[in-house]
This record gives sequence, C-alpha cells and structure tokens, in this order.
Amino acid sequence: MIAPYTSGFTRKIMQMKNTRSKRIEARIKPDTLILVQRAAEMQDCSVSEFVVAAAEGAARKALEEANTIRLSVEDQRRFVELLLDPPEPSSALLRAKEAHEELIGPL
Repeated sequence: MIAPYTSGFTRKIMQMKNTRSKRIEARIKPDTLILVQRAAEMQDCSVSEFVVAAAEGAARKALEEANTIRLSVEDQRRFVELLLDPPEPSSALLRAKEAHEELIGPL
C-alpha cells in the first residue's frame, strides 16, 4: 500500500517498482542512431540496454548535481568561520523568530 501523504512523483515511482518494466519512446536523428548503435555494439549490449544505462547515468548525475553545493576554498573558509563564530541575529531575524513563535510556537 502506498501512503496517502506521498507526493504524486513518489507515488508514481513506487507504483512503477511494482511492475516489471515500462516502455519509453524517443525520436532520434539517423546519424545519432548510428552513433548509439555503434556504441552499443562496442559495449556488447542492445541499443535499448545502452540507451537505458545512459539515461539512468545522466539522470543520477543531474540529480546529484542539483543536490550538491560547491564552494570555493575562500567560501568554505567563510562558511566554517560563520559556523564557529556566528554573528548576532539581526533585528529582522529576531522579528521573524517572534512572528514564528506567535504563529507556530517556540522553537
């Protein structure tokens, strides 16, 4: 059973896991198809297996990059300095904290 509070995307993924496989279609230029066929042959796999593996790799890379924050060395130093010695809260932050506590409750 899929929990009712899961997002639509999560629900779709969970439902897809319960099936053997799904079909995907794509249009491809003839020269790109030849390139993919040659690469698949060199990898000793079918075009379908090659395309699925490439798509999965690209999807994982895109998601990893979207969830990764890259900082320069100087920005890393500044980040650590602020963690170890944070500045005093600004008046705007204090007002926001008070508003939050009134609306939601204490932190």
